[in-house]
Amino acid sequence: MGGASPHTLNTGLSRNWETHLQNETIWTDGGLELLTPAEMGRADRLAVEHGSESLALMEAAGRAVADAARRLVKPGARVAVLAGPGNNGGDAFVAARLLKRASYDVRLFLAGTKAALKGDAAEMARRFDGPIRPLDPFQLESLHLVIDGLYGAGLTRPIDGVAAEVVAAVMDHGTPVLAIDVPSGLDGATGAPLGPVLRATETVTFFRLKPGHLLYPGRALCGTVRVADIGIPPSVLAGLGIKTFANKPALWRALFPWPSADGHKYARGHAVVVSGPPEATGAARLAARGALRVGAGLVTVASPLDAVEVNARHLTAIMLKPFEGPEGLTELLSDTRKNAVLIGPGGGVGEAMRRLVEAALRSDAAVVLDADALTSFAGDEFLRLRSAIAQRRGRPVVLTPHDGEFARLFGEAPGTRLDRARRGAAEIGAEVLLKGSDTVIASPEGPAAINANAPPWLATAGSGDVLGGFITGLLAQGMPAFQAAAAAAWLHGEAGANFGPGLIAEDLPERLPAVLARLQGARPA
Repeated sequence: MGGASPHTLNTGLSRNWETHLQNETIWTDGGLELLTPAEMGRADRLAVEHGSESLALMEAAGRAVADAARRLVKPGARVAVLAGPGNNGGDAFVAARLLKRASYDVRLFLAGTKAALKGDAAEMARRFDGPIRPLDPFQLESLHLVIDGLYGAGLTRPIDGVAAEVVAAVMDHGTPVLAIDVPSGLDGATGAPLGPVLRATETVTFFRLKPGHLLYPGRALCGTVRVADIGIPPSVLAGLGIKTFANKPALWRALFPWPSADGHKYARGHAVVVSGPPEATGAARLAARGALRVGAGLVTVASPLDAVEVNARHLTAIMLKPFEGPEGLTELLSDTRKNAVLIGPGGGVGEAMRRLVEAALRSDAAVVLDADALTSFAGDEFLRLRSAIAQRRGRPVVLTPHDGEFARLFGEAPGTRLDRARRGAAEIGAEVLLKGSDTVIASPEGPAAINANAPPWLATAGSGDVLGGFITGLLAQGMPAFQAAAAAAWLHGEAGANFGPGLIAEDLPERLPAVLARLQGARPA
């Protein structure tokens, strides 16, 4: 597409046209619940049982797609609409009809035959007043937009045959793609490509997001995702037993430990961060700074004797307490006012670390295990860690591995990051925060949340230490473990985005006040 063409993307619409579009489709943020394709199918059926008409739902879905297309290209643009044999194809027929009536040059292509269509999709094909062409990769040149309604989120096998040729042709031409539900070829439950995938510029989905919209590589393949309200009542969610959520403030804000007007520092908990040896003390101080910034009333760095001097040179508001070995840590944590402890960053791998972890787990404090505290229990030592956690009888424990640490602890496992985090949490009996660009927080009871706000510049040394400090600081203030881990992951992402490119770990705690101020301002009165 030429830059001067009247059909180019992002063409700047008039205020009246924007109002017109907003009146047609209600767009939402997708809510908290993430629905697998199977759960979405059940939601559709429940909506019909509750009185919605299935044709009306499909009409609303197609209208949302048409409205999204209108935002991308102007009337007169050449738009290819690719319709599949199922409900995604039905949505595509609706979008094609509405765009054709709005003076777009619409070319509709169908995978299969019109005679083979069934149900609502067949009815919407009947209502389309124009030619329906068979899929043909050689007719997809010189287009301004492709609407992908071939296959939806429930696809279970790779695209092949002429459909695969069409996918390749669209990608070769570089034509912008507006996907319906998910890009064709993507598994909506996992975010994994099943084979060839149409990479989308934008994706329109309905009612609620799916895990595949947030898990990589699906998140990258979907482009910008917009959620349309098509009339499915939220009441249907109660019958679905949803346990997978988008990590947004609404998931944990009601439990966030905001200071009270009559409070004091001793009511806001006392976080402890265990330091490593003299040459590896920075990680603990980063974490301690994070715990203090997130609101813990007091924070202490517990330092081995030989690292006291180097830690003392760098600490001000954060206190310093020497200890020696597991017995010393046990004594330090016997003060029950010290109610949350982070251990592992910069601590070293081996038996000495294992004994420190066991000492922490014997205390009444909430425990966060990261880095070397996890690697030290790899392989044959795993059962030792699991036993120590089991003996805590439900007192909070959060593990914060990245992928490598997770594999060393739990072994290589199939499935998505969501699957792995869930299995790990169930196996260890503690909350697991599996770090990454699509961080997953999982509870041993089954609930899990996918975090989607982490910018790429968080991939820097010490970033994970600050995250561990955020979690520890929230636990010290009495926030439940799952919500504390989820809130910390979100705050971590927002702080990184607030700083932007050039971020280093030391910047994260200093950006947190601005993020907390916005979060507090968004609280319902």
